[in-house]
Amino acid sequence: MEGFDHLSYPYSSQRMTTVANKGMVATSQPLAAQAGLDILKKGGNAIDAAIATAATLTVVEPTSNGIGGDAFALVWTKGKLHGLNSSGPAPKTISIEKVKEKGHEEIPMFGWTPVTVPGAPGAWAELSDRFGKLPLTDVLKPAIDYAENGYPVSPILGKFWKNAYKKYKEVFTGEEFKHWFETFAPKGRAPEIGEVWRSQDHADTLRSIAETKATSFYQGEIADKIADFSKKYDGFITKEDLASFQPEWVDPISVNYRGYDVWEIPPNGQGLVALMALNIVKGYTFDNRDTVDTFHKQMEAMKLAFADGQQFITDKKDMSHSVEALLSDSYAAQRRSNIGEEALTPEPGTPPKGGTVYLATADNEGNMVSFIQSNYMGFGSGIVVPGTGIALQNRGHNFSLDPHHDNALQAGKRTYHTIIPGFLTKDNKPVGPFGVMGGFMQPQGHLQVVMNTIDFHLNPQAALDAPRWQWMEGKKIMVEPEFPTHIAESLARKGHQIQVLLEKGAFGRGQIIWRDNENGTLYGGTEARTDGTIASY
Repeated sequence: MEGFDHLSYPYSSQRMTTVANKGMVATSQPLAAQAGLDILKKGGNAIDAAIATAATLTVVEPTSNGIGGDAFALVWTKGKLHGLNSSGPAPKTISIEKVKEKGHEEIPMFGWTPVTVPGAPGAWAELSDRFGKLPLTDVLKPAIDYAENGYPVSPILGKFWKNAYKKYKEVFTGEEFKHWFETFAPKGRAPEIGEVWRSQDHADTLRSIAETKATSFYQGEIADKIADFSKKYDGFITKEDLASFQPEWVDPISVNYRGYDVWEIPPNGQGLVALMALNIVKGYTFDNRDTVDTFHKQMEAMKLAFADGQQFITDKKDMSHSVEALLSDSYAAQRRSNIGEEALTPEPGTPPKGGTVYLATADNEGNMVSFIQSNYMGFGSGIVVPGTGIALQNRGHNFSLDPHHDNALQAGKRTYHTIIPGFLTKDNKPVGPFGVMGGFMQPQGHLQVVMNTIDFHLNPQAALDAPRWQWMEGKKIMVEPEFPTHIAESLARKGHQIQVLLEKGAFGRGQIIWRDNENGTLYGGTEARTDGTIASY
């Protein structure tokens, strides 16, 4: 990529940028990255590798994603960027009134009520059918093998698994949750680091998805199991909901940031928040990353973008303001004018009318994929469908029960979605995929990684290693322990409520692959904040 310093390494890390030219897979689990690389070496392309990696991640990182989650993808192939939204809608029988009749003032985090239609299996099948080279049975084989034969639990995975178990044994008290414990805590506890975990149910489900190209999941025996379990515990999901699901190909949205086009999936994804923030900060000039002025303006821009995002982002057809209006230069200037010397409490503006895993892949044919999938909040709803290993997501928790809100719960509607893949191009040529997983940290991570790359010329690994901040609410900002103390103190004097958080996993976990279009060389970076690795050749 033009612009970054290949040797620049201002932040300490155990990792250096990975360089290769035949193929590269970057993700949060070494076994999953290697699975993707194996598919490349067997003749698959970057799309096949992404599917293999994603399916394997449901096995080797179940604390962040699963077969019962959603997925989004940005795919560069044959000179064009394609977007895939494979997030599922709310069930057709749900309503605000029915949720309130269950005694809820907001949609609960766990149980059947927040479960929306899973989109991940549909994404794998759709990507394979349109762009893949190998049969889906070959592509899902590594994931099936790990589920069937087991794998040793890695350190950071083990930590998150144990933390989840401690929480769930307190809150999962109903009979409907017992299958979570049978699947993910079969010995009455979370598996220890280095202990082998396996799930034959998970393997059987993946094999069925592979052999039927996901038809069994949405219209066959797996759909029957999901629907029957839902009915048993008064859930809203039915077989009709599953049968009517179809991933949607969408036109990615972008802003031009200092000569680079930064691409995201359109709403219902929150990638729009990252683009709005970049649109605001591009009106400033930044000479140095580690200054009070740089961080102050980044934080203020992100707060304003989030205020708008949380007010307006929902299923695109239900948004009261258009994406074009929210990304207009005039609106960015209007929002920029709110930024002063002191920290502000963000409020939505008035636009003109009009638990997650991330992976990146690239091959030597020029294909590149930015892919993200999640169950949300770790393991999701806590509902595991018996006999399948499927942990269902709880995306419905993000819906509002205020009927006047843009993101109000409606039957068949897709909610505000946190997971977002990113992609960078310049002069209509691919630079590459990037992403930072982690709930509402994701657009904040995108802003910081893009600015680290474009404004401050950091190589992929340095761009990821740089200490991060996260806006939480109001004027509250969390920073990592490595964040410069003197800058944190100065930001506090501007009214920011700065808190140092020791848990580095809260600041997202990302990957990057940049391509040098002159010679085809790939440059990859991955997180020291997770078990991540880059597999390449």
